[in-house]
Amino acid sequence: MKKKNFTGHVSLLLAVLFALQLPLHAQTTIKDFFASSSPQVLYLGIDFTKTKLIDDANTSVNDLRDREYTAINELVLQEPKKYDLKKAFHKDNTDHDLGLVNARNEKANTEEIKSTNSGDFHRFKEDDIKAIVSGYDFKDKKGFGLLFVMEAMSKSDKAIAMWATVIDMGSKTMLMTERVEGKLGMGFGVRNYYATGIHSAIEAIEKKKYEEWKTKYSK
Repeated sequence: MKKKNFTGHVSLLLAVLFALQLPLHAQTTIKDFFASSSPQVLYLGIDFTKTKLIDDANTSVNDLRDREYTAINELVLQEPKKYDLKKAFHKDNTDHDLGLVNARNEKANTEEIKSTNSGDFHRFKEDDIKAIVSGYDFKDKKGFGLLFVMEAMSKSDKAIAMWATVIDMGSKTMLMTERVEGKLGMGFGVRNYYATGIHSAIEAIEKKKYEEWKTKYSK
């Protein structure tokens, strides 16, 4: 009788341990993102909430926050062949929703935008991006979210720096964030000028960065 009870307890314990391990096996990882072109990805847009505008004395910070941030985000979607996110990230299924970033960008502190410190171009660490991501409420959104976090736009360096960030929206977990720079080119107006840097950064992801990241995170 005791032997049967012991066997029963062992079986129950193994069943409990197996059940506890199931969520771990089902957890979304960055390897899943790079595994194929089939995962559904929701492009969330560009977060400008902590962006530094370096050595640009002429641009109005109020206009930048109230109009240009939204205009730049919309431009990326309006010209999908130029800002080809599907091609850059090797994904077939890419939707978009700018609602969350637009709401956050509208609340950016205009007193903290302008800078004359060239060091601000390289001031972010991974924890800074994680803190920004933690401020999002993805509500009922699930799956992979793709967010660009703009670190800086420098007129003197003629470049932008942003962090390509992949998020598991269901668990609100940042799976990856990688810094990428883009060179500024010719563009009429604030929107078009700084958007050239975003185009350059997306091209860099397509031509080189994506494969580097895939190798790094697929190990």
